[in-house]
Amino acid sequence: MSDPRMPLAFFPGQGSQHVGMAKELYENFKIARETFEEASDATRVDLKKLCFDGPESDLQLTENTQPALLTASIAAFRVAEIEKGFKPSAVAGHSLGEYSALVAAGAFPLASAAAWVRERGRAMQTAVPAGQGGMAAILSVEDDVIEKLCLAAVRSAEAKRLSGAKEITVDCVLSPANFNAPGQTVIAGAADAVNEAVALLKAGGEFSGKAIPLAVSAPFHCRLMAPARARMAELFKNAKDAEKPKTLRYPYVPNRTAKLTNEASVVFELLVEQVDHPVLWRQTGAMLIERGYKSAVEFGPGKVLAGLAKRISSAAAQAFVCTGVSDVKTLNELAAYV
Repeated sequence: MSDPRMPLAFFPGQGSQHVGMAKELYENFKIARETFEEASDATRVDLKKLCFDGPESDLQLTENTQPALLTASIAAFRVAEIEKGFKPSAVAGHSLGEYSALVAAGAFPLASAAAWVRERGRAMQTAVPAGQGGMAAILSVEDDVIEKLCLAAVRSAEAKRLSGAKEITVDCVLSPANFNAPGQTVIAGAADAVNEAVALLKAGGEFSGKAIPLAVSAPFHCRLMAPARARMAELFKNAKDAEKPKTLRYPYVPNRTAKLTNEASVVFELLVEQVDHPVLWRQTGAMLIERGYKSAVEFGPGKVLAGLAKRISSAAAQAFVCTGVSDVKTLNELAAYV
């Protein structure tokens, strides 16, 4: 299906964005400028200004973050393709990054993806009333214990809801949202349930580990995202023929299955399910390492996926190198991986 001797292409998800991302690539390469123009036209958002000048508060709005990060990632990938001849063995992206991976694989146009993820961001943001959803990173806790922690937190939150101390309109939901790496899982759900989980870990007793509340605008990848899932299903149902997934240039790994596939026919279905199901990134990394892949290049700002790859590799007791391309310096360093 693909050659494990060649590097993979990884694409980051929401949280990696920062003001100034991709600016140097834009200033130095025509294909990067064309990439920003294509996505800006499709979204009717000046993504150049948003990415390079901010303000940070605007960039952090989910409906802006998603097309901005997608565009910055694809700009980096296209520059690497044209300037360095980079061709990945396969592609994978974390959450939003799955759209970047599919654009890189030629499944659908960047313009379509940019418009879709802007709507995806808007739908995810509005799926839950402000302040009633939350997420937390759980460290050093095994999967089966996390499941028990979520159940215990929901029971505690439900008991407090019965007291009527505070009006809450969302279902009392809490579940794993991102399996990022060994010892690092993110949970998502109702804010009061997330708070109870954090309190249970802090108290010790039955549950030991560490919880870090995350500053996010919505509880992504859990059952509370059902309205956003329905919105994405509607968008894909109404996609024009030119937007429907084409034969993939490279195999990709869906977040939903953590299995390599070349099947274009499953792309929309898996992207819909991805919205309210957990991201299986740890499982993705472990599968790729088991299949003999030795390296990957992270296209886009930050080094989140490189850090996760190191932890997954260490747990698998196998060497795996993940570098990144986000500017001219890191682009020139890519020669060692091509």
